[in-house]
Amino acid sequence: MSQATGKHPKGLYYLFLAEMWERFGYYLMIGIFFLYMTDAQSGGMGLPKDQASDIYGTFIALVFLTPFIGGLLADRLLGYRLSITLGGLLMGLGYCGLGIPGDSFFYLSLAFIIIGNGFFKANISTLLGNLYTEEKYLPQKDAGYNIFYMGINVGAFICNFVAAYLRNTYGWGWAFVAAGIGMFIGLIIFWVGNKTHQHADIRKPAQPHDMSLLKIVGTVIFPAAIVGILSWVLIPGSVFGSDSTDAFIFGSIPIVLFYVSLWARASKEDKRPIAALLSIFAVVIVFWAVFKQNGTALTIWAEHYTDRSMPAPLEKPAASLGMVQSIDASTKTVPDFDNAFRTRTDADGKVVTKEGLDPYVNNLPREEWPTEERSLSLISTELFQSINPFFVVILTPIVVSFWGFMRRKGKEPSTPAKMAWGLFITGLSTLVMVGAVWAGDNGQDKVSSMWLVGTYFVVTIGELCLSPMGLSLVSKVSPPRLTALLMGGWFMATSIGNKLSGILASLWDTYDDKQYFFWVNFAVTVAAAAVLVLMLKWLREIMENPSGNKA
Repeated sequence: MSQATGKHPKGLYYLFLAEMWERFGYYLMIGIFFLYMTDAQSGGMGLPKDQASDIYGTFIALVFLTPFIGGLLADRLLGYRLSITLGGLLMGLGYCGLGIPGDSFFYLSLAFIIIGNGFFKANISTLLGNLYTEEKYLPQKDAGYNIFYMGINVGAFICNFVAAYLRNTYGWGWAFVAAGIGMFIGLIIFWVGNKTHQHADIRKPAQPHDMSLLKIVGTVIFPAAIVGILSWVLIPGSVFGSDSTDAFIFGSIPIVLFYVSLWARASKEDKRPIAALLSIFAVVIVFWAVFKQNGTALTIWAEHYTDRSMPAPLEKPAASLGMVQSIDASTKTVPDFDNAFRTRTDADGKVVTKEGLDPYVNNLPREEWPTEERSLSLISTELFQSINPFFVVILTPIVVSFWGFMRRKGKEPSTPAKMAWGLFITGLSTLVMVGAVWAGDNGQDKVSSMWLVGTYFVVTIGELCLSPMGLSLVSKVSPPRLTALLMGGWFMATSIGNKLSGILASLWDTYDDKQYFFWVNFAVTVAAAAVLVLMLKWLREIMENPSGNKA
């Protein structure tokens, strides 16, 4: 019998704090990862931007692909608590290892993080779902996942400020070590609360028609690795934009086929719920492909087209916290302001928007350029990444209360219906960016940062309707012995979406009118929402009667 505090099992709060610190470490690392790889003046790696982008995109794809393997091993062999512990230790060591100079430590550390996340991510979500198997807790499962999701974003919000201060004050290594320390704190909290969730760590025996662990390795994981390597080496040119993207997409095919075969080989009782989840996975790939552009397209918009000027009263305190980027007339990235920019104006005297030289000064009016006497103090671009998690923290209690209100009225939407709303609202967020492009005359002028704030506000509502609901749905619908494996499937869909987000963002420069870039994102997201709406009746029937047996 689990202990309860209020309407939720006590273990929720320990898992909430453990996940908060784990995500603190991850988002601290990912927030400075690209900057570290491209920095050539302050102790970074000095890689070309295209190479750094390729490494970044491959990393965020792989880090959400390995939960497939971690979930499988937890279900069949290790159990959830041991898997979570192993994953946390590997990630903590990986973050700290990034602070050690040298390519060998760099790539080894990335491997530790990728493998560690595979053991941690899916299994802590599964363990949380197992806390809600008792009937008295079951109605609160969606709310429990919303609260858990808020923990992710508390960590994601505060980490960017810690990262900015440490990297600007002490260097890159200290920032990466801070990420590792955050991970180790999360592990300590997880084991302090062991008594509140140990009863939920139950391995489910495999059924006769389930593939053995050895067979899965031989027929799925090994072929995926071989296909990925061969795609990298043998395919001439780039089918999906780069060699690493080709390797990832083609290497994912054996894993996708495995999940399809999981449905094909399932018993009559399991076939319907597995089919429902695979359908959901396919649709939400579109959500992640659009949502994850916060690190690409929206960051480009923040860097190039958003007014990031720092109000004078905040300059000194912000600078002391490492939040200020300073541009002056002697900066190495803008070697000759007058000669460089005088030849880059249109007929009306506006600076033509081309990405190059210093990205901020590109479309800045001449009277606002830095001079020998006056530098520009700008809000650091990476801090815009904290807007989304800030809104998650603020809006989660409101969204949870709203669903509770609808439940009391007997009008609460089903979990799949909430997800359909999430996709539609995510589509609306891209229309805010259409407005931003219009307000800035297609990038000719800088626009207020409130356009980005508005976009993040809308997309966060969509995210809260979809992402934690997806975790809850997997926990509710999946056959018990396959929960962690199917949770890995959810994260695999996230992985593919992450990679596709990079492909979509790479098309940015092909759009002369940036409004069309965001219109395309709107169209694909709303189309995915419509597909999910068409499946709602079928999905509700499966949730109410997974096996399909007549009463």
